[in-house]
Amino acid sequence: MTGFILVRITCPSRRVAEDIADAALEARLAACANLEGPVSSTYRWKGVIEQSFEFILWLKAPDANWTNIEALVKRVHPYDVPAIVATGLTHITDDYAAWALENTAN
Repeated sequence: MTGFILVRITCPSRRVAEDIADAALEARLAACANLEGPVSSTYRWKGVIEQSFEFILWLKAPDANWTNIEALVKRVHPYDVPAIVATGLTHITDDYAAWALENTAN
């Protein structure tokens, strides 16, 4: 492992995704944010199959920042149960890792 994670968060709108991205970068929890979408999502909520369009927010961050990222997203996100998942990065270039650490607090 490299000590970095890629966090994936589904958001109900571009504005929500941008707000979370801005907050994560301002708090120096993530070095970078990428936004994709809209994407079509299908899920079960309160016993009913739902379909909606969502936006995917990706945050690149040190693994040590996971707990604070999770808390920030839960505070800002309008969903009762936001989808916040992360995967550890197995490879990252040395220069990108140095840049990411320089631009985050961990």
